Amino acid sequence: MDKKIFVTQPLLPALSDVEAELAQIWASKWLTNMGAKHNELETKLKDVLKVPNVSLFNNGTIALLVAIKALNLPAGSEVITTPFTFAATPHCIAWNDLKPVFCDIEPNTMTIDADKIEALITPNTSAILGVHVYGFPCDVEKIDAIARKHNLKVIYDAAHAFSTEVNGRSIGTYGDITMYSFHATKLYNSIEGGCLTYNNPDLVRKIYNLRNFGIRSEELVEEVGINGKMNELQAAIGLLNLKLFKNEQEKRAKVKAFYDAGLKDVKGIRIPQMPSTATNSYQYYPIVIEDDYPLSRNEVYEKFKEQNILTRKYFYPACHDYECYKNDLAVKLADLSVVDDLKNKVLCLPYYGDLEEEVQSIILNRIKYGFRS
Repeated sequence: MDKKIFVTQPLLPALSDVEAELAQIWASKWLTNMGAKHNELETKLKDVLKVPNVSLFNNGTIALLVAIKALNLPAGSEVITTPFTFAATPHCIAWNDLKPVFCDIEPNTMTIDADKIEALITPNTSAILGVHVYGFPCDVEKIDAIARKHNLKVIYDAAHAFSTEVNGRSIGTYGDITMYSFHATKLYNSIEGGCLTYNNPDLVRKIYNLRNFGIRSEELVEEVGINGKMNELQAAIGLLNLKLFKNEQEKRAKVKAFYDAGLKDVKGIRIPQMPSTATNSYQYYPIVIEDDYPLSRNEVYEKFKEQNILTRKYFYPACHDYECYKNDLAVKLADLSVVDDLKNKVLCLPYYGDLEEEVQSIILNRIKYGFRS
């Protein structure tokens, strides 16, 4: 390829529309601290995500940090999570003075294996943190049942699952709190940003305080908080992209259909599919390169890279391989065999609405013919 083809491409509104939003912000001279754009975006996201409560943040990581903090989990307690995720997930647990305990994943959806969670529960377990990897939903019904049985809190990382529904219900209404990321790499973005969704209205004030230094009014600081506020420029981009994301999903659905049709009969290539009970966010297009394909995942990755096509080895290394976690006794004793297998086999292909058909065909043909032509 003459130009680099990236694994994703940010959704961008028309520059003229951005300029019109900026003109309003400049006229108001209100740049941050819960301004008009911020408040409008929070309100509109409630409708889009079909949730009762939304709290905006400057990025998804800060949002997840606050989500965990807001639940008042006992210091030093254990949170069961998946190692097949981005680094921010376990890091947010550790930054809250809690211990991530890694659970293996389900081979089809690649989300935390709900059938293996109970074996990891100890008297020191306080929560479960599931991740809707690539937009595939966790087994939310089973996880919530386990949590009720053992009196545990449930947090979901829905960074990849914007607008996803399960059985006609928003993914953001399951568990105690759900985090969405609005990073530029996500289907829906506000350049940087994120939000928390939750059912319990008692969390509104708690989360407000935690994202605003614990400040409730000019003369009242209620608790120790941080600065997690989304600014007006981010919110303006978010408002504009709310008008565009459904069209982007429709275009990505066509790319997915093209990939699916071209790869379905290729020996050694497995295409994970969304459960019939769930809608697709169309965040990523992962394939699993099995042992009977003529090239390994790493060889496919390098072959594409030589041709200026940048795929991603999400998620390699897995989190339990990181220097900061790998020597933990719980990691050494854990059965993470599915993760250890799939971390060497999954490859995310370039996937965005404006991906040219010619490039899609080149990618398919390289895989179909083992890079022989």
